[in-house]
Amino acid sequence: MTDEEDTAVFSDLNANLDTGMSSSEEVSWISWFCGLRGNEYFCEVDEDYIQDKFNLTGLSEQVPNYRYAIDMILDLEPDNDMEDCPVHSDSIEQAAELLYGLIHARYIMTNRGIAQMIEKWQHGEFGYCSRVYCENQTVLPIGLSDIPGESMVKLYCPKCQEVYVPKSSRHLHTDGAYFGTGFPHMLFMVHPEHRPLCPTLQFVPRLYGFKIHPLAYELQHQAAANGKPRTQHGTPNSKQ
Repeated sequence: MTDEEDTAVFSDLNANLDTGMSSSEEVSWISWFCGLRGNEYFCEVDEDYIQDKFNLTGLSEQVPNYRYAIDMILDLEPDNDMEDCPVHSDSIEQAAELLYGLIHARYIMTNRGIAQMIEKWQHGEFGYCSRVYCENQTVLPIGLSDIPGESMVKLYCPKCQEVYVPKSSRHLHTDGAYFGTGFPHMLFMVHPEHRPLCPTLQFVPRLYGFKIHPLAYELQHQAAANGKPRTQHGTPNSKQ
């Protein structure tokens, strides 16, 4: 390789590095956060929604380091008086994640948020129902509690109307409060045309080809109850 070729190669490498650095600097915090592994369920909240203080009513009381967190989410420079107050960067990042999650739960209840989530849902980005007779029905994220830290995100199937644990382990640590308990129901209230029909097939237990009579289950439950010592207030009954 000649000196001219060496120079050309190094010039291309430097150009690629510069392009990569400039492109990474242009990525917003919201885009970065939603692109993290395990955050695939989140949609990107519009910045103008976040900038409207009415939409954030009450969140300052729930999120520590609120002012630092909102500045981080919106990629704003901190105020001069805030720069003099030392706060650990990890604490701010955790606060920003909590704040964005709570904002996200509100945003996906709006028309704009619902539209973004419908697009992700129709592309199967949330996964598919595990129930055989739902025939790979696409599912939606849902929380079992609106209070952060109480329950991780679950997946709601609009066909069988049951909730399931996400299949991927990377979604097992996503807080369900960041999606709320009412999101799927709001979606179908606003867009009833997207509600799938209930499954027509249902699993029928059989033994040697014959359907199992419902009385058999009652007998099994009775046998199971008789096989256990009867208890009262959690302690075995003593003979009098």
